[in-house]
Amino acid sequence: MATADDTEQRADAPDRRGTPGDLHALAVHLRRMNGEINRLVHDFADAQGLNATDVQALAAILDAEEPMTPGRLREHLGLTSGAVTACLDRLERAGHIRRVRESADRRVVHLYYAADAREAARAHFRPLAEAAAAARSRFTGDELAVVVRFVTAMNEELARLR
Repeated sequence: MATADDTEQRADAPDRRGTPGDLHALAVHLRRMNGEINRLVHDFADAQGLNATDVQALAAILDAEEPMTPGRLREHLGLTSGAVTACLDRLERAGHIRRVRESADRRVVHLYYAADAREAARAHFRPLAEAAAAARSRFTGDELAVVVRFVTAMNEELARLR
């Protein structure tokens, strides 16, 4: 967030929003992108009768490299066990997820994104995928590799803040 001192310091400075390596420009663009993605997420949540935390849970379930469990979801979202249970109850009632007990150990519950719900999410977020494809087409493979490295590093740094 800009302070009055920041505004005064930048008032006479040239507009550097396009200068490579400019940290302020990067922060501005990341905030703008985050805001646009959040708008899409909130629109999806509203359309599905969910809240933002429910959508975060869905994303975590979808993105997990192995079947998500309620305990891992709790850690990922930073919620209490009761809050995760309430979230999963809402998602299950709305048809977005399935809870499946592990056959070898009935205490273990795996969470899966329901196929029909996945289609609804794909339809809603298709414009985001198309925008990403359009933006991606303007970069070479080598440039995209650097972007992926940066986003990966940024996510790792942000995860450390939790």
